[in-house]
Amino acid sequence: MSRVAIIGCGFVADLYMRSLASHPEVTVCTAYDRDHGRLAAFCAHWDVAPAAGLAGLFATLGPDDVVLNLTNPAAHYEVNRACLEAGRHVYSEKPLATDLAQAQALHDLAHARGLMLASAPCSVLGEAAQVLAAAVHRDVAGTPRLVYAELDDGFIPQAPYRKWQSESGAPWPYEDEFKVGCTLEHAGYYLTWLIAMFGRVESVVAASARVIPGKPGAGATPDFSVATLFFSDGPVARLTCSIAAPHDHRIRVIGDKGVLQVARAWDNSAPVRFFRRLTIRRRLLEHPFGRRIRARGATHPKPGRWGAASMNFALGPVEMLAALAEGRACRLSNDMALHLTEVTLAIQNSGRTTGPQTMQSGCERMDLLPWA
Repeated sequence: MSRVAIIGCGFVADLYMRSLASHPEVTVCTAYDRDHGRLAAFCAHWDVAPAAGLAGLFATLGPDDVVLNLTNPAAHYEVNRACLEAGRHVYSEKPLATDLAQAQALHDLAHARGLMLASAPCSVLGEAAQVLAAAVHRDVAGTPRLVYAELDDGFIPQAPYRKWQSESGAPWPYEDEFKVGCTLEHAGYYLTWLIAMFGRVESVVAASARVIPGKPGAGATPDFSVATLFFSDGPVARLTCSIAAPHDHRIRVIGDKGVLQVARAWDNSAPVRFFRRLTIRRRLLEHPFGRRIRARGATHPKPGRWGAASMNFALGPVEMLAALAEGRACRLSNDMALHLTEVTLAIQNSGRTTGPQTMQSGCERMDLLPWA
């Protein structure tokens, strides 16, 4: 039986627990939160043994167990470092750290200790992402030339976010969400897909801005960003994040033969469709009815919809545990975690006048799952 331990029992932890419930081969052996009331509520709801502190949590784990760091982003570096120094493999919520030098230090420490350090989001291991990547690799749309990826969430400051609660009663941490910003919170949902498909991002040209003032806890944190990504070996991609523009979570891979599209980033079961290009008389257009591209076999458990997401949040930890058990490399590699963090921070911190930024880190394209 594979085991995980959870640090941080807030809103997102319930999403992980609901997803882990669909993986009977994995046990949550203990959990810890510095807020003792939150820890008690979480553990009572999910019947998980509470840990008295980090030392006690680490002591319960074996060499092939994994710690899930689900704390708020400001604590990610500190908690990730404590886990690695205790000799534990870590799956961290995004980002690894809010500072690139700290993320690099974590990467170097994990390498020195021979430990896995993976970063959310893990939707890249989900059915939609894997099927899309397989279609790209099979040249279904021909050579990819351009990618448009949207992560616009609607005008969130006018949403009833103070009423949002998780299953065990944790409030949506809106002040923290606004302070961290939608780029750090959301860009990874498509950056991981793009990196999995095309590998290293060589350079980033981005701009970011705060377009909605007065959000709780936000300060000058950008709530809009747009980035042009140049891959070392791949197409050019444009990624947009906002909590102002109408909801749009599409990704479109534009190739020589037509367009591959997924309409819903946060739905593991979202269809992948190919819209072939054709000419009718003197008009050039894409076919209005896309052909669905399907997985080649059974994929993964799908816990169902909760709030805005229909994602299995456990796919990352489960992949780590499987890699440990099988003695192989993890698809969510340490290099990918660092590269994802560097690209995300480059977009977040771009402001108005940063200009081109050359990435220092890199990683290989992902080996796709056999059912893709």
